[in-house]
Amino acid sequence: MSAWKIIALIVGGILIFFGVLFIWGSTGDQGSVGWIPVGMITVGIGLALVFLATRKPAKPDETNVTLKIDLPGNVNMDAIKCRSCGGTLKPEDIKMVAGAPVVTCPYCHTTYQLTEEPKW
Repeated sequence: MSAWKIIALIVGGILIFFGVLFIWGSTGDQGSVGWIPVGMITVGIGLALVFLATRKPAKPDETNVTLKIDLPGNVNMDAIKCRSCGGTLKPEDIKMVAGAPVVTCPYCHTTYQLTEEPKW
């Protein structure tokens, strides 16, 4: 929590406390009816400060990251087959989850992580 939010919460709490005291004090023997509007305004300002300090900021739009790979020479891509049913997988079936490529088969709905095997 940032410093201005903590300060706003403390000041808001103090204003609410004194505003309630003004309203309550206006009903006493030495109180005045003029204290009620002062107390209401003080409580209102305190509640506004607490509201502003506790509201969550608007979420920024999701950021899409595109990774472009420049491969040397001519590269041919082999067809990727599902380990369970042998169905052909498309690039749309591969998603990045926690930094690892995970494939979901559209035919048998099996989900597994893709691993790169050695070329030798």
